Amino acid sequence: MNKPILVIKFGTASITLENGELDEGVIAAIAAQVADVHDQYNVVLVSSGAVAAGKKHLRTYGGTISERKAAAAIGNPLLLNRYSHYFSQYGIAIAQSLCERTHFSNRNQFLQLKKTYEELWESGVIPIANENDVVSDLELKFSDNDELATLIAVGFGASMLLFSTSVAGVLDKEGKIVPQIDVIDEQALSLADKKKSSLGLGGMVSKLTFARLATRMGIQVVIFSIRTSDGVRLATEGKTGTLCLPQPCSMPARKKWLASGSLVTGRLQVDQGAEEALLKRHSLLAVGVSAVLEKFECGEVIEIANTQGSVIAVARAKVSSEELEENRRTRKLEVAHADEIVLL
Repeated sequence: MNKPILVIKFGTASITLENGELDEGVIAAIAAQVADVHDQYNVVLVSSGAVAAGKKHLRTYGGTISERKAAAAIGNPLLLNRYSHYFSQYGIAIAQSLCERTHFSNRNQFLQLKKTYEELWESGVIPIANENDVVSDLELKFSDNDELATLIAVGFGASMLLFSTSVAGVLDKEGKIVPQIDVIDEQALSLADKKKSSLGLGGMVSKLTFARLATRMGIQVVIFSIRTSDGVRLATEGKTGTLCLPQPCSMPARKKWLASGSLVTGRLQVDQGAEEALLKRHSLLAVGVSAVLEKFECGEVIEIANTQGSVIAVARAKVSSEELEENRRTRKLEVAHADEIVLL
C-alpha cells in the first residue's frame, strides 16, 4: 500500500462510437495504457458506458429513468466483460464496484469500501467503479461519474485524478488547449463549453467543477483524451491535456470526507460576525445564525451560507433546525463545533 493512488474517469463519449456502441479499440487502448503505469500506482477506474452498451438490447428505448436503469442492468456485465478481456492480456484482473451515494455519505460504509479497495490493490486487482443505476434513488444519485471519481479520489487520498474526455483538454476561446490552470476560479470555469455530450450526463462544466474540489483537497487533476497516444502515461506526467495544479491542503482525512463525501441535507445563513468567526476556525453559535434556509436534523451535514448567499462551509450539526429556531438567541448554544466545520 506504499504506492500513490491514481483515479481515472472515462466518460461515455470517450469510450463509445458515434452510434453509441462501445469502441473496442478505445477499451483496448485503456487497458494497454493503464497497464503501462499499473506498477507505479494503485489504480481505480471510474467508467461510464453501461447504459450505452445495454440500450440496444431493449425493444424500445426513449431514455426514461426506468429504461436507463434497465439498460444499465444489461450493459454493466457487457462493459466489464470487455475490460476484463483486454486487461487479461496484461495479466491484470479487474473487479466491479457499483456505488451509491450513501456509500460515501455514511462514513462507516465509506471506510468499508476503502478497505475493500485496499484488499484488491494488495493483489494487483484494478477496481472499476460505476454508479449502481439499477437501484440508485433519483434524489440521491451522483450528479454524474465525474462526481463519483472525485469522491473516490478525495476520500481515498489519491495523488492524482485524470478525467478522460472526447476532447483533448480544456479549450480557450480560440479553440486551443489550455495547458495549465493554476487555480480553478470563475475565469477558468468560464472556459467550459456549456454543451454536454448527447451520450453522457456531464461536460466540461462538470469536470472543471469537480476538478476545483479535488485541487482544493490537494489532488492534481488532468483533463485529457484517451485517444492521445500514450495518453494515460503522459497525463500522469502532466504532458498532455490540461493540468490543474493542486492547492496546499493540510486537512485530515475525516474533514476531507466531510467536505466531499457527505450528503448535505440542510442549509443555514449566518451574519457577518459569524462568518468572521468561522474564518478564524471558531465554532458556530446559534446567535450568529440569521436564517434557516433548509431544515435538518441533529447529526446531519449542512451548508453554511454568508449574507450574500454564497456557501462558505459545510458542517455536521450538533442540533436540529427546530431546536435552533427555538433557541436562536441562546448565546452559548453550539450549532456546529469547529472540528466538524470545513471551510470551502
